[in-house]
Amino acid sequence: MKKMIALALISGAFYACSEQKSTESSVTADTTATTAAQPAGPTLTKVWETDTVLTTVESTLYHPEGGMIYTSNIEGKPNEKDKKGSISRLKPDGTVSDLRWVSGLNAPKGMAILNSRLYVTDVDELVEISLDNAKVVKRYPVAGAKFLNDAATDGKNVYFSDMQTGKIHMLENGKVTTTAEGMESINGLAFSKGGDLFLLDAKGMRKYNRNDKSATAVNEVVTGGDGLVVIDDSTFIASRWKGEVYLIRNGKEQLLLNTQGASSNTADIDYIPEQKLLLVPTFMKNRVAAYRLDY
Repeated sequence: MKKMIALALISGAFYACSEQKSTESSVTADTTATTAAQPAGPTLTKVWETDTVLTTVESTLYHPEGGMIYTSNIEGKPNEKDKKGSISRLKPDGTVSDLRWVSGLNAPKGMAILNSRLYVTDVDELVEISLDNAKVVKRYPVAGAKFLNDAATDGKNVYFSDMQTGKIHMLENGKVTTTAEGMESINGLAFSKGGDLFLLDAKGMRKYNRNDKSATAVNEVVTGGDGLVVIDDSTFIASRWKGEVYLIRNGKEQLLLNTQGASSNTADIDYIPEQKLLLVPTFMKNRVAAYRLDY
């Protein structure tokens, strides 16, 4: 799950890390970079926004089979094991279905779904939760982990990043191994339909080769990114925690959304392709906002 929750969070500063409230409206000038100067470019239009009930919401994940949006809510401090964290479920129209679907977590962040299980990073362990009954099935402690963050799956295994140690870990057949190291501020992970792994770190957006463990630059402008969505092999959406969302197409970036003026973060995003709906967790604003993407 997915902002930039940066190492400054460790020192105590929040810097990276119901009912439907609003009806469909165009994004205003202080929350989008799509202006009259770029009339033909891609746009985001706000469709709905939840009320302020999702405390420190960090990540969003849409599950098409279940028709639900999952959110991870830190609720306490982003690096403390305080059992305050939770997972909520929303309907695709933004209505809160289960505010405390799972509780008793610590500081849950990135999420991935594989074989009817929700996997969520939680400080220094990966937590496996049954989608059928919302019960914690198993916890996978990660030796040396300090700030586990985003998660993604290739349909076989679960991959997840540690932002502070610069590593990507993998859960395979119940065992956690390290598949990549030396990636400064590694955060967002996402797989293409073809099984390619893309990532966001201090160097920008990169494509990672799991065979020879090399990383090839896709975009070097959107550095320190948070959430990552793969639209197709040449089109991506990337967020920065501080309040920016970019469309990256053929390696070129365009700023779609800028909420810094509203002091609203853009953490670990997700996307509902059938509706062209971008899901944006606002972190300390305690909401999820949904925007229709036209490009």
